[in-house]
Amino acid sequence: MSSPASQHNHSEGGSPAEAHSALSDAPFRIAAISLAVTACLLALKLVLGTISDSIAVLSDAVDSGTDLAAGFAALLSVRIARQPANEQYPYGHGKVEALSAAVAATIIGVGGGVITYQAIRRLIEGSPEIHVEVGLVAMVIAGAANLVVGYLMAREAKRSNSMALRAESTHLRTNVVQAGAIIVGLLLVWATDEEVFDPLVALALAAYMAYTAIGLVRTAIEEMMDAALPEEDMRAILDVLEAHKHEVRGYHNIRTRRSGATRHVDMHVLFDPEGTVTHVHEVADTIADDIQARLPGCIVVVHPEPDTGGL
Repeated sequence: MSSPASQHNHSEGGSPAEAHSALSDAPFRIAAISLAVTACLLALKLVLGTISDSIAVLSDAVDSGTDLAAGFAALLSVRIARQPANEQYPYGHGKVEALSAAVAATIIGVGGGVITYQAIRRLIEGSPEIHVEVGLVAMVIAGAANLVVGYLMAREAKRSNSMALRAESTHLRTNVVQAGAIIVGLLLVWATDEEVFDPLVALALAAYMAYTAIGLVRTAIEEMMDAALPEEDMRAILDVLEAHKHEVRGYHNIRTRRSGATRHVDMHVLFDPEGTVTHVHEVADTIADDIQARLPGCIVVVHPEPDTGGL
């Protein structure tokens, strides 16, 4: 008969609640900072976009409006995802981050649709005179702000394994690209005195937003469908098992998935049926500890089984 499963549902020691209480508030802080910066940029682009009469700048203001909604979703999901597991949600609340990524993708897609409509309308009806200098001021400030916040968010997303922050950092990177494209478009308007470059750049931005939205949807679907951990994580797990090959007789049924920032791993490990329960659990615990050392924050469940020679 198999021994009870050896479950390590802690990160670097302690209970799930202790692990969550020990988590830094840095993800929440960076999400809040991003939200505040986006709100300021939205006001700036609306004012200077209206003064400059640039559809590209006004389109970016629309995108900032979508950023604000997406940023709020990220802020809320990061806060919810950090709550510890409980009886109602034994696997924690990390899946809410996938929902946040899906919301961000939807918002980006809607914003792209609005920009496309306005750009086509300008191409058909013609563009008014554009005050390039005013538009350039707005976009240089926006590009610099998004570059700084995007870098900080990407760094924190990597540290905390937060899907919501990763989605938002991707979104902010698109904003930097957008700002650069709009600056180029405004400079072309200034150099050629042809306003048509302004809506053309806006259309290019809409296409880029659609591409970004599709990528975020794909990521969210993988999370919600419990896709296996990436190859590098699987390699780490197999390396640990290989290191213990002289203590175990085999393993099978390795299953992995991610729930927000938390990785889950469970497996069946075969042992000498003559081994004591104490020894079997000591080895199982060591395997779980070694996997957690390679994959911090991972919840590992090892199911010891006697090796009877069958499958």
